Parts: sequence; C-alpha cells; structure tokens
Amino acid sequence: MSLDIDDYIAKEVHACEYTLDDYTTEPARWCKGCGAHGALGAVQRMLRENNEAPENVITVSGIGCSSRFPHYLKTYGFHTLHGRALPVSVGVSLARPEMKLLTVMGDGDCFSIGGNHWLHTLRYNINATVIILDNEIYALTKKQASPTSRQGTMSNTSPRGSYLEPLNPLSIVLGVTNLSFVAQTASWLPGHMQATLDRAWKHKGLAFVRILQRCPVFMPDAFSGASAEFPAQFLEHCSGITPDKGILRNAPTVAHDPSDINAAQKIAANAHKDLEPLGLLYLNTEVPTYNEVRYSHVQQSDKFAKAELLNQYLDSYAIGNPNEEG
Repeated sequence: MSLDIDDYIAKEVHACEYTLDDYTTEPARWCKGCGAHGALGAVQRMLRENNEAPENVITVSGIGCSSRFPHYLKTYGFHTLHGRALPVSVGVSLARPEMKLLTVMGDGDCFSIGGNHWLHTLRYNINATVIILDNEIYALTKKQASPTSRQGTMSNTSPRGSYLEPLNPLSIVLGVTNLSFVAQTASWLPGHMQATLDRAWKHKGLAFVRILQRCPVFMPDAFSGASAEFPAQFLEHCSGITPDKGILRNAPTVAHDPSDINAAQKIAANAHKDLEPLGLLYLNTEVPTYNEVRYSHVQQSDKFAKAELLNQYLDSYAIGNPNEEG
C-alpha cells in the first residue's frame, strides 16, 4: 500500500515533539519584574503543550512594551504600527486561514489609538487569540496615563492625577455583537494564566484575554502590587477555567455560567468597584467566524482562472500589439 507524500509529511510533523527552546529566540529585554516575562513564558508553555509547529504560528503586535513579543517568540512575527495590530491580524486571518494567529497588545495600544479596530475586530470574530497586557499606564514612553489608569493616577500627562474614571474593557467587549470568548487572568498567577491561554488557544473564533500585569518601574503599586491582597474573585463552572488561585488563595470562588451574557455583563460592570473577576466570563461557540462568513459570499476561482484574469488586466495597459513589427 503506497502512502501519499503529503500524508507522510503530515504524520512526521505531527510526531515531532517540540521543546521550549523551539519557541525561544533572544532573551527578553523587559525590565526585571515586568509581568510580560510571565506572559511570554505562559504562551511558550502553552504552545509546547499543544505541540504547535512554530512555523504554523504567527504573532502580531502593535507598539509598546508588550509589543516586543514577536521578537522573543520563535514564530512568524509582524511588529506593526501603533494601534494597528488588529487590522493586520484580520488580513492575516483571511489571507492565511491555516495559520494559528496570536495578537498581543497593551492597554494604550489597544484601548486608545487602536480603539476603533478593537471594537470591529471583536465583531468580526476572526480566528485569533488576542492578548491584552494591561498595566494601566503607557510604560514604553515613560509613564503617561492610559485609558485604564485609575482616577487619581499621577503621570506625566496627569501630574495632578487622572480626573476620569478608567475605561472598563470587560464591559465594553461584552456589549459587542458576535462576541464569542472573553476571559481575564493575571500575570502573577502563572497556573491560572496558562490555563486561560490554553482555553483561549483552542477556541474557534476570537478569544479575547485581558491579562492584568504590574509595571515595576512606573506602576509598582497597580493591582495591589500584584500581591495576595489584590481584591479578586475566581469564576468557576464546568465549562469554564479551573481556578488555580496561586497566592490569591483567600480570594472567593463564585459560580458563573459563561454562556449567560447578562450575568457576565453584571460581573464586568462591578469589576473596578468590587472584585476583579478572574476566569472565563463569556463563551458562545455558535457565533460564525469572519472567515466562514466572508468565504461563503466570495466566488472562488482556480489558480489558472486567476492567472488569465491578471494577464487580461495587464494587457489592458499595453500600447499597441507587442507582436506587431514597426
């Protein structure tokens, strides 16, 4: 019995066992104690446990400390412009649907300059895992207030303290149509963070994951200094994420059905005023992906027809008949 060469290669690739070194490039140059170190490690471990071939993954980022991700993760990478990681991700998802897509942004990058793209990409529900590393400050440009900076935060752009209440990202995303996955975790809870990322990675559609992280230089006291005193609650359900409390062992655990959008919105609305929810807030596996919707409305042509159309288009710019003499 003969074996097709494509099947043979596929079986050989599937049999390959990857190590952490296969997802590691140069040492990360974030500041000591930056939560991005933990997030990078969690992503690398998640890729290893899922035995993902590095060449089948593309990492897209914007501008900011978090956006150094593609430089430290040995996958294909696209370091884009400020706030533009999501529209690039939409293009990647449509052009290369067979690739696994990871998009990494910061709070300023996504919620401020990239805010318009943020909302519409959520609505598109492309196949992607979107990670937001939220430290409540613009850190790369040396401490400017971000949309999630708490009221009273002293920064270079708010020397008397931020006047406004912070943006509530969870409430915003839970008001977007076609939403399919929303979760929140924290960089100082490695077990919970990795479990959250793994669940997001396996989701069909756009998985939005907000990772709370502390900036040790400009926001060392954010989130109670990433200590055991951080006011949080873990969400638990049979279809959710198993709570790994880590240092937050005294935090309460509450039952929450992630299919209940109204309950998720209520929890999100009280996040800043009460306890920050950690876990899976919302899950809807029935939402079609943008890839499915787009391709169902596009007439596919074979490669020969495409070549002929291209030749006809180029010939329309020809001057005279190139085969004629004189």
